[in-house]
Amino acid sequence: MSAILRRDQRAFPPDPPRDLVDPHAIAAHDWAAFQAVSHMSNHWDRPGWNGGRAYYWMLTFPDERALINDARACQDAVADPALDLVPSDGLHITLNKVADSAAMSERDLARVVQVAQDMAPKAFDLQVGPLAGSRGALRYSVAPWNPLIGLHAMLARAGALAGAPGGRSTESFRPHLGIAYSNTNRPADSVIGQVAALRGQPALPVHVSHADLVELRRENATYRWDVISAITLSHGN
Repeated sequence: MSAILRRDQRAFPPDPPRDLVDPHAIAAHDWAAFQAVSHMSNHWDRPGWNGGRAYYWMLTFPDERALINDARACQDAVADPALDLVPSDGLHITLNKVADSAAMSERDLARVVQVAQDMAPKAFDLQVGPLAGSRGALRYSVAPWNPLIGLHAMLARAGALAGAPGGRSTESFRPHLGIAYSNTNRPADSVIGQVAALRGQPALPVHVSHADLVELRRENATYRWDVISAITLSHGN
């Protein structure tokens, strides 16, 4: 599975971890990359975003109370006007883009979902944490990466088979779960120091049994979405 990921300067970290299974190795790799960041950038300064809506596959966590509570505690600890906090009902792991909303009809979307459901992999467990970050966000490490990479690759293939334009390739996928977005350009030292003080919390278990197809939009400094459909991950041996 490791061969599917490649170095990509647009991704963060640009290089994937060498071990895509071990939570400690993944967390250490994420943390080393964040510690090397000299300046935070404005996450919302995104030239490719045209203000419209788009369809994405996501993992969402509206019922994971332990995760929601931990995210709130971390957000409280790093409260800063230069950080836009992700609301409790907005926690997610972005998988991949399907298409801009204008490019897909309801029939097109139904076809994407059906193909993806027919190809759906097994359900799996994740560990979320510890907290780390990127140039434009504070975010949890998640592990293992292998089932997420497999799910991303499957969804990308399903979209291609169904004629959806798609987004970035799986080679650039770097799984993470964000809790805050940087809204300005500034030195990163103080933010990294705040995050370092929060890294002692144990990782949280999360079970992934479905993936949501959502219509994503931006409302001011927040990502919001409507769930259009979902696929169920299998429970077979």
